Amino acid sequence: MSATIYDVAALAGVSIKSVSRVLNREPNVRPALAAKVRAAVETLDYRPNLSARTLAGASSYLIAAFVDAELTLEHWRSGRGNDYLSRLEYGALVECRRADHYLMVELIDYGSQSLETRLSSLLRALRPDGVLLTPPNSDDPRVMDVLERHGTPFVRLGAETHPERGMRVFMDDRQAAGDMTDHLIALGHRKIGFVSGPASYAASRRRQEGFETALRARGLEAPARLIVEGDFTFESGRRAGEQLLGLGLPDRPTAIFASNDDMALGVLNAAVAMGVRIPEDVAVSGFDDTPSAMLSTPPLTTIRQPVTEMAAAATRLLLPGSRGAPGQAEEVSYSLIVRRSSQGTP
Repeated sequence: MSATIYDVAALAGVSIKSVSRVLNREPNVRPALAAKVRAAVETLDYRPNLSARTLAGASSYLIAAFVDAELTLEHWRSGRGNDYLSRLEYGALVECRRADHYLMVELIDYGSQSLETRLSSLLRALRPDGVLLTPPNSDDPRVMDVLERHGTPFVRLGAETHPERGMRVFMDDRQAAGDMTDHLIALGHRKIGFVSGPASYAASRRRQEGFETALRARGLEAPARLIVEGDFTFESGRRAGEQLLGLGLPDRPTAIFASNDDMALGVLNAAVAMGVRIPEDVAVSGFDDTPSAMLSTPPLTTIRQPVTEMAAAATRLLLPGSRGAPGQAEEVSYSLIVRRSSQGTP
């Protein structure tokens, strides 16, 4: 039979209220008291009953992560998995474990007519202590409206809009994309193709803005024929690669910058099928630095987006002892990772 809070209190020799204060990480708890309670919890392998605690109005010990259903399911249907989601889950899980909390990942259909109704039902059923919002949900006012109505704290990953709503953990997508573009220009490239993400993602728009701004700053431009919209999947990158690499000379770009790694890997796949050498004929770069970027042939030049660290920082803002406040924001650093895929001569 599972241990109860009464068993913990009895073993520690303290009141049930004291156990509750320690478990909820309330301030001003004496270290000696906290140590006794934690020792009893460890000995009894005690885990709070989430349903009972929710009904009692106490902490649910649950953090929920809302992720984009369409993109996540497409990644899994393709058999390639989802590196972004795996890294996000790891960062959040480590912090939840440290604070004796649970993590639940829920797929949210961004384009659904019943989005708000479904979110309200989820929040009533789960009563999470906080919610992690990933793009594109992190920029969606409808999602924020529902969370605010329910009084649920939330952190928005990768969001720049509405800085006063919820908390935010983000990186500078525009500058990162600009730095990658500068890298390609410094190598001598003047005709650079770009594979964007879906327009529904604010990060996609910011990365394209950074790309175009960097070109203009050096007196260059990106003709419409050199910009192809993808959807952050490998297959869309492969199609974009076929389109860009299929342009006849002299229109074919000498470099292609894809706004995520999955699409960049799709471009590499198209190049192999078409007999285009990477990087000797065309340089290719991506964005994210997923594990696949290091293992591709050739290894992929990319922007390292620290998704695991971002998820960990966001989770900490929702947990007792480090909880943030609405309007609080943390900017994380990115890195330009140069590998062989961009090292050819135009």
